[in-house]
Amino acid sequence: MRNVKFPRCIPRLQPDSVGPEDQEKASFVTDQGIFCYNVMPFGLKNAGATYQRLVNHMFQSQIGRNMEVYIDDMLVKSVEEQDHIKDLVECFQILETFGMKLNPAKCTFG
Repeated sequence: MRNVKFPRCIPRLQPDSVGPEDQEKASFVTDQGIFCYNVMPFGLKNAGATYQRLVNHMFQSQIGRNMEVYIDDMLVKSVEEQDHIKDLVECFQILETFGMKLNPAKCTFG
């Protein structure tokens, strides 16, 4: 990252929800009963690729311009502080639009 003064990492989005029509496909049986996932677990075969496509779609206007994304790790980068604030606001608005949440304990701002 050359010439970047204000990098900010925004990792760990909450997982994508599993639609009711797909919950049966990811269900499992225990001695306590039958259970299914409400959100996509990362242990499923294509979960990582599915999640990457979702994040690429969400941030298509920012990726390559002021953001880098790899699965659940994101980096918002700007040269000037004022631009960085605008870029973060844009990122947060996109997250809100898609109903995604960040885990503050896993976010780094510096």
